[in-house]
Amino acid sequence: MGAAGAVSAETNMPFALDWKFEGPSAPYFLAIDSGLFSGAGLTVEITEGQGSLDAIPKVATGAFPVGFADINSLMRFLDQNPGAPVKAVMMVYDKPPFAVVGRKSLGVTGPKDLEGKVLGAPPPDGAWAQFPIFAAENGLDTASITVEPVGFPTREPMLAEGKVAAVTGFSFSSTLNLKRLGVPADDLSVILMADNGVALYGNAIIVNTDFAAANPEAVTSFLGAIAAGWKAAIADPDAAIAALLQRNPAADSDLEKERLMMAVDANVLTDYVKANGIGGVDADRMAKAIEQTKSVYTFTTEPDAALYFDSSFLPAADARMLQ
Repeated sequence: MGAAGAVSAETNMPFALDWKFEGPSAPYFLAIDSGLFSGAGLTVEITEGQGSLDAIPKVATGAFPVGFADINSLMRFLDQNPGAPVKAVMMVYDKPPFAVVGRKSLGVTGPKDLEGKVLGAPPPDGAWAQFPIFAAENGLDTASITVEPVGFPTREPMLAEGKVAAVTGFSFSSTLNLKRLGVPADDLSVILMADNGVALYGNAIIVNTDFAAANPEAVTSFLGAIAAGWKAAIADPDAAIAALLQRNPAADSDLEKERLMMAVDANVLTDYVKANGIGGVDADRMAKAIEQTKSVYTFTTEPDAALYFDSSFLPAADARMLQ
């Protein structure tokens, strides 16, 4: 009777990822395997996604209570779907991994080199969604750039084969996929948008707001387990990758560990996060991000950070420190 009561008391929280089961998703599997979710009374099953925008409608419709998605794409989704019950509640990629990855041998070493070149960009890609801001900040003549819509599976192979000179993507995804395809590391130019004028945030945990209103403690517990999962993965990346390989046995453990640590070092464990813990946002930076988005996207209603991000579900800062 006691066991049955414990099971029935657990809250089911399926979690929609943005992408495949790769290194940066390992902390979430480690949180499952180490009992961080179950210890908080949560049953969590993780589903892979098909791009940075993929989880937003899944969560907005209530198909998933929680997901992982690009907050900038969420802003536009909410502008186009006012009142949709979805909001970001925990920033994970404090520095976004949006990048243009090119090949030096094809003439791409910096932003201006994209002019006159062919750029491969998957339409649902989060980095492609922010490319207009990157282009504006760097004064690019976009009319001179030939944009080739590509699928995610063909993006890096096309660059490896020289069919495009550069691609948009997440830095840790495209770089290591190209390395796996045999492109020499010294031939790659990884142009991070965040280092070239783009002040945006990256991917965040998003929640269905109707679910959150009915289950506030479950949402806070979920976010606490997410933070603890990242902390555990940083302390023991091998254990995190082992948890990942349980779900993706075909993955290359060394490559995915490198991918995980690229995300930790460049996107998650920033100076802001070291000082404040994972999850929050700086109000001034968020305001600047909104202004940059306004420069390339016409909002139908005046944008307001409170529409997109709600910090009220975050655990206390000491529970979100990663070191």
